[in-house]
Amino acid sequence: MQERTVFSHSVRHRVAVLVRQMTLPIELGIVHQLFGQARAGASADGEPLYEVVTCALRAGRVRTDGDFTVNVEHGPEALAEADTVIVLSSYEDYEQQQPALSGPLAKALSRIRPGTRVASICTGAFVLASAGLLDGRAATTHWRYADRFAQLFPQVELDADVLYTDGGDVLTSAGCASGIDLCLHMIRRDFGMAVANDVARRTVVPPHREGGQVQYVRHPVPEPSSPSTAAARGWVLRRLGEPITLGQMAARESMSVRNFTRRFRDEVGTTPMNWLTQQRVERARELLEESDLPVEQVAERVGLGTAANLRQHFHTALGTSPSAYRATFRGPGAAA
Repeated sequence: MQERTVFSHSVRHRVAVLVRQMTLPIELGIVHQLFGQARAGASADGEPLYEVVTCALRAGRVRTDGDFTVNVEHGPEALAEADTVIVLSSYEDYEQQQPALSGPLAKALSRIRPGTRVASICTGAFVLASAGLLDGRAATTHWRYADRFAQLFPQVELDADVLYTDGGDVLTSAGCASGIDLCLHMIRRDFGMAVANDVARRTVVPPHREGGQVQYVRHPVPEPSSPSTAAARGWVLRRLGEPITLGQMAARESMSVRNFTRRFRDEVGTTPMNWLTQQRVERARELLEESDLPVEQVAERVGLGTAANLRQHFHTALGTSPSAYRATFRGPGAAA
């Protein structure tokens, strides 16, 4: 697994959002809202951690898929000053027939400095792939356009089932709403869970959905007459440090294990035990950021038993070790 880079900055992190004609305003709003809410100390009174600028291939009015335009003050020169560039989708992606960039778009992307983090939302992945940034990498895009993407870019390891992919310096997300998940993921990487969770709370969105969760969940909202797994999930989250079995989870909903597993996957997009592991890793991240507990005690408190087990799951999920993660967010002198 590729080691993920954690971007930490002593000055405000500059995000450039590239929009094109026939852009989707919801995606532009997502980026500005989420990165714009990130504050030092996870406080509304803290200093902003990001500076977000919108740019286009040419400054001026940009058409949207609604009945209004967006006036963009910056041209492609803004890309040269960015720490992170986010490419939004456009209707032109839906009709792309050749795996190549237009002249103006290629010229604009050439301004991006080496080492800049680049991400896409929805079919913005077509742009990254056309630029060769996704060659040999895992990537995703909206499931509706996955077949066309695969035909145009066979050199890309397309995974059309996931919410987002993280290749370190290049990231992609699926449909526009999964752009929320991707932005929160980047904030979490940059400044830790406390900041990302604060942004999620104030934006009233789920604080974390694992990138590997499936794009399309068959029954995201159960029918009123149908049983749900919400009570079982709440029960689990209140006792992550205890041994928990699939049978216990199913019993909380008075379901058979088979029916519970099927219902859980329909609602959450993954298996109960995979979800349980994800929640334990997330809780471990919080403890590593917020406490001086030794790694062994963190492992016990989140139900992963031993430090070795925690390290294994941590590396699988995040590509780093618990000690390195803690050092990033609490400084090199933090307790291991």
